[in-house]
Amino acid sequence: MTQIFDNPADFAEEALDGLVAANRGYVARVDGGVVRSTEVPAGQVAVVVGGGSGHYPAFAGLVGPGLAAGAVCGNIFTSPSAGQAYRVAKAAHAGGGVLFSYGNYAGDVIHFGEAQQRLNAEGIETRTVLVTDDIASAPLDQIEKRRGIAGDLTVFKIAGAAAEAGLDLDGVERLAVLANHRTRSLGVAFDGCTLPGAAEPLFHVPAGGMSLGLGIHGEPGISDHPMPTASELAELLVSGLLRDKPDDAGNRVVAILNGLGRVKYEELFLLFGKIDKLLTAAGLTIVEPECGELVTSLDMSGLSLTLLWLDDELERYWTAPADTPGYRKGSMAPRARREVAAPEGALAAEGEDTTAAAAGLGRLAAAVLAQARDAVVDHERELGRLDAIAGDGDHGVGMRRGVDAAVAAAGEAVGAGLSVHRVLTAAGEAWSERAGGTSGALWGSALAAAGRALGNQDSYSGGDAAAAVTAFADAVTTLGKADVGDKTMVDALLPFRNAFVAAFDGGTPVTGALASAVTAARQAADATASLRPLKGRARPLAEKSLGHPDPGAVSFALIATRVSDYFESSPPLSSPRAAAVAAGHGAQA
Repeated sequence: MTQIFDNPADFAEEALDGLVAANRGYVARVDGGVVRSTEVPAGQVAVVVGGGSGHYPAFAGLVGPGLAAGAVCGNIFTSPSAGQAYRVAKAAHAGGGVLFSYGNYAGDVIHFGEAQQRLNAEGIETRTVLVTDDIASAPLDQIEKRRGIAGDLTVFKIAGAAAEAGLDLDGVERLAVLANHRTRSLGVAFDGCTLPGAAEPLFHVPAGGMSLGLGIHGEPGISDHPMPTASELAELLVSGLLRDKPDDAGNRVVAILNGLGRVKYEELFLLFGKIDKLLTAAGLTIVEPECGELVTSLDMSGLSLTLLWLDDELERYWTAPADTPGYRKGSMAPRARREVAAPEGALAAEGEDTTAAAAGLGRLAAAVLAQARDAVVDHERELGRLDAIAGDGDHGVGMRRGVDAAVAAAGEAVGAGLSVHRVLTAAGEAWSERAGGTSGALWGSALAAAGRALGNQDSYSGGDAAAAVTAFADAVTTLGKADVGDKTMVDALLPFRNAFVAAFDGGTPVTGALASAVTAARQAADATASLRPLKGRARPLAEKSLGHPDPGAVSFALIATRVSDYFESSPPLSSPRAAAVAAGHGAQA
């Protein structure tokens, strides 16, 4: 169990601060993660890796000469925000462009993708290579859907060594793609991990059993099996990977036996000895293997085996030296220290001319966000429990972080006398930045889109409300690329939108249309219990998810219900009295 902390909510940030304090010769702290604290040759490609915290030495422990130039570090098992990825990449950039590399998880793809767009717009050429090594998460003919687990290390190492050798961005990207193409991993769990502050692990494996196909974010495996002997486990892992080997595989491989956090090194060594014999018997030559904790999952009891099939070029970069806090290979000359300048943060909000009525409506928007926060606070534990069934259990915590930040940012915007547009934009940016993860990106983008649709006005019509609902839904579907039936937030959101627009177009007042929409959203959220997830981390665990509603759909329905109840008891946004109410006669921002 993870026991050492003051406030569990600060665990990841404080652990990162301590890592830097213990390794100042390697890394320097920047907002969003770490970068090298040593000199980097001008024009060198910056390989920037990252994802959620809880995986040490991935990701911050892999920053140093011969490997990564920077690591973006989200909260525990939660993707970092676009702002964090942008700031770390800016601090790591040495003039040769940026290569982002991270595991293929929806939240990471969204946030790093937004950061990549921003960096490219500023003239910093940025590319991305997703790691897709986990053979349990999708069949070979859907390899692009596979998630990244311990194969992160092979891709990061090859890319970092190529950058260190002076290859340009095209060359570094090509080798990272090749390394990912030739990497396969398979893992098993003996018991789940425990999030800081939690009383129980995210899952338990039945006594005397083992879970096959685990994830590194606390997800259980895709199937349970009787506990094998060490020889049987070695055979299971090796045979599974060899059946999935790439078509152009040769006979020289890197073998990585990775502990997830609780398996003792002696056990790993015992198992590796049996794996070594099986690979040798299969006619393979093992090149500079690794056996230890490399991509962990807090205190999970489990392990994974990774194979990288080499060619001459990949072997040269795999065996090249590297010197980082958590991974060292060969010998490298000492590097001089450098001063790391913090990049600029998010762009300051644009000023606007706001009337007293528009500012009052801004206060009302903040009051609505406060209702959303109350809904999340009341159901945080339930949402986490739902998410732990086929995910990493952080949905409640992530929603709480996001909505708390949104309410705080909205309050600052209200204090500056800003309109609904600026209040919702500020809230959306803060939600995305603080929550991270897929839900953080989706809620942040959706709030900002609704704010743009509403604009800066002294009053709003029912048509404006319908436009805002549509903009909110469009932002989620465009960014998340999910549809009804995928078992996501969209399963409740689109029925909500459709019911609202249909009721309003039929002549129902806004509050009545909102009530109808909430009924549709709640029914649709409940109905997701019969669906198999087709998106996100829960997809590989589709069978475990059956019978349980999707946490994203449930959280949306809960928030929509609370907001509808609020408008039932308060003047609607389009009411002439709304500004007066928001000015202090009933609204609570």
